[in-house]
Amino acid sequence: MSSPVPRLAESEVYDILRNDRRRAVIQHLQSTDGGMTVGDLADVIAENEAGESPPPRNVRQSVYVSLHQTHLPRLDDAAIVAFDSVQNEVELLDGVSAVSRYLETTPTTASCDRWSKLGQLGPRVVFGLTLLGVSLVVVSLLGVSPVSVVAPAYWALLVFAAIASMTVPEVVRAVQTETRR
Repeated sequence: MSSPVPRLAESEVYDILRNDRRRAVIQHLQSTDGGMTVGDLADVIAENEAGESPPPRNVRQSVYVSLHQTHLPRLDDAAIVAFDSVQNEVELLDGVSAVSRYLETTPTTASCDRWSKLGQLGPRVVFGLTLLGVSLVVVSLLGVSPVSVVAPAYWALLVFAAIASMTVPEVVRAVQTETRR
């Protein structure tokens, strides 16, 4: 849809983007080329928030109501989306360009990868694997059985592979997200 791009003050942009659900709306509409029903949008956001598919009914209802009553009207007022409350449809407008560059540096719910869903567990697992790897290498170097049966380099390689198997998919996902922007 082609309309004049609004000139939003920086404080207005931050006000719009400070809410997780508004950021999720913008990002999801950008990833789907622009338009969908409010119900479908609520499903996607509720799945991300709950970490379940389908999301629990109460979470979906909460998301739907807040989108319908608060977030979509706010985005509509800023000319970022066109929100038709009668048809329950929302469409991304050219005004999204006014907030897109700020969105790139804002933490988002749309990027709820495994690390953020797991909270602090991901980094803790990596730290734990690192400690395990160092311990296995040291114990192997000291010649303690049965650990010393395996060369220290193999223990290090095994732990490195475990850490890589956790982190490489996240790095690939982050790169893919960046290239889509």
